[in-house]
Amino acid sequence: MKIAVCIKRVPDTATRLNFAADGTSIDQSEVQWIISPYDEFAIEEGLRLKEKAGEGTVTVITCGPASATKELRQALGMGADDAVHIQTEDDLDPIQIARCLSQVLESRGDDLVLFGRQSVDAQGSQMGALVASQLGRPFANSIASLEVDGTTVRIQRDVDGGRETLEGSLPVVLGADKSLNEPRYPKLKDIMKAKKKPIETVEAQPGERAFETSAITPPPPRPEGRIVGEGPEAVEELIRLLREESKVI
Repeated sequence: MKIAVCIKRVPDTATRLNFAADGTSIDQSEVQWIISPYDEFAIEEGLRLKEKAGEGTVTVITCGPASATKELRQALGMGADDAVHIQTEDDLDPIQIARCLSQVLESRGDDLVLFGRQSVDAQGSQMGALVASQLGRPFANSIASLEVDGTTVRIQRDVDGGRETLEGSLPVVLGADKSLNEPRYPKLKDIMKAKKKPIETVEAQPGERAFETSAITPPPPRPEGRIVGEGPEAVEELIRLLREESKVI
């Protein structure tokens, strides 16, 4: 089985972000970068499918600056066989990134293309769907269970009130949810091996922008709290304020 996993480098979720002077981007001078956590579930699932089949390859692909090689090496340390780096120093919009990924994937002929459900920075939940549309392949997001039997794929997704089961045929594009598996931690020997694994560098051809960021603004400050009383006798006043002032009930 030939598997591709598309990953994105994102700011560490513990990083305190500051805005750049232009007001349309973040200041990256002190940002620590990691693989988007949902993408780690996708990597792990690709590795498990390969191990279960006893053959195949897992290739990680990313679109980003030269420094994104670090995240590719991390994925290689988890067990991926090789990597493709679509290199660009430009801040591309989602449509441009999808074009770049699709151009690489079209020439590969992968049986399965995996994404994380969403990136933890933009949280658009759209990249898998955009790429699947450009490739003309079926897509399902937020998958909680995946089985591959020959060319048949069985998928389960958590939905409101239950779990949805889908069945289809390879090739497909899927987005991994956090309930899919538990990602492995690279061992030291695997990290060392990853340094010798091949990374193919491809020049990005993103085409024209579809979106321009006009401004990034912080959320409005939270209003100060009010104490309306103490104990059970304050309940009636609290309900009145919620109904008449906040209008939430």
